[in-house]
Amino acid sequence: MTTTTTSATPTATLLEANGIEAGYGASQVLFGIDIDIRAGEVLALLGRNGMGKSTLLKVLTGTLKPLRGNVRFAGAEIGGARPDAIARRGVAIVPEGRHVFPNLSVDEHLRAFARPRADAPQQAPRWTVDALYGLFPRLGERRNNAGNQLSGGEQQMLAIARALSTHPRLMILDEATEGLAPVIREEIWRCLATLKAEGEAILVVDKYVQRLLPLADRHLILERGRVVWQGDSAALDADRTLWTRYLGV
Repeated sequence: MTTTTTSATPTATLLEANGIEAGYGASQVLFGIDIDIRAGEVLALLGRNGMGKSTLLKVLTGTLKPLRGNVRFAGAEIGGARPDAIARRGVAIVPEGRHVFPNLSVDEHLRAFARPRADAPQQAPRWTVDALYGLFPRLGERRNNAGNQLSGGEQQMLAIARALSTHPRLMILDEATEGLAPVIREEIWRCLATLKAEGEAILVVDKYVQRLLPLADRHLILERGRVVWQGDSAALDADRTLWTRYLGV
């Protein structure tokens, strides 16, 4: 594995996974994955389709139990814990496919899932419904529309807003802009830039490497279930052979 280090000021590690092996039945997908995410950091998880990205996210969010290895979040072991228990600790996922509820309105989505920040329940909520409509004005215009009345881009906005309503300590986005029209993709990138400026910790999977460069603090590339490179945006931008070799760009 190639690693490019930086001289950035160290921050507290929020999530750390070591030696993760996982798979489905007799098929092993992940082979000794190490990954860490720091508080306030944006980490991009990169790789071609079928290289293990979604499987790793399932392990981190509890929908797949690792065969070996451990996962710690805010100092507590969460490897193999139930998804709802991990969510209550402050991990929110925006899943591929959005998974909005067809019969709930936009407003009902944002109110039904709202909860205080896990590590500071007495803290005044940052992501109120009004704040979320400020982040996504289009959702405010469609607040009374049901989930099945929204476009794919609007559903993705709603999935992100729903995750934020839980005041997560870490937000995970699987295929953040997959299948969206260019104008909607720009809206999602704008949102993520705003969240980074707000100090939100984000783990993002997306294929648009050029747009991830100004957003992510670090990048990690998977190839056949192994970490083959990690480093900062300057290093990834400088070595375009990585793009063609591992990302198909």
